[in-house]
Amino acid sequence: MQIQLDKVREEPFSWDLEESIPSASLNRDELLELSPVRWSGTIRATTEGFLLSGRLVYDQTLACTRCLGPIEDHVDSEVHYLVKIRRALPLAGEFQLSEEDFDNLEVESETLDTDQIVLDQLQLNIPMRQLCRPDCAGLCPHCGVNRNLESCECAQDELDPRWQHLAELRDQFASRH
Repeated sequence: MQIQLDKVREEPFSWDLEESIPSASLNRDELLELSPVRWSGTIRATTEGFLLSGRLVYDQTLACTRCLGPIEDHVDSEVHYLVKIRRALPLAGEFQLSEEDFDNLEVESETLDTDQIVLDQLQLNIPMRQLCRPDCAGLCPHCGVNRNLESCECAQDELDPRWQHLAELRDQFASRH
């Protein structure tokens, strides 16, 4: 959605939309499915710029980090930004961001495209590690069975070959003491 900020100076602008965003467009393997996203909010002029207050409501289906099973997650998230029009490009080089800079959004023209705001918020609302339950047993690394649903006959005491050298060091240390 494109919002013309010069018109917002005269009168606040409100919206209430529902849009379908393909889960594949977010390029996150753990996101299996995304319901239509309800995106509502208001933007109004302030002395410092424009205050955008919005809300995203949708359902997402995620894959459990351990067993890859589906997890239903309802998201109701608020979005707040102070939108400023960038008058001059920043100088080249490094600069330090402050905490309030994360609540600021700079645009280069009098048009605010909210599509990127929605995509960024969707990305932020996908957890880094999602478990179907705290005691999820995961998949067996040998046969691939979901150990939450059935047990397997694989030997559980086999040492991962990547840890072999560390186990040898542990054994040497234990034998000396």
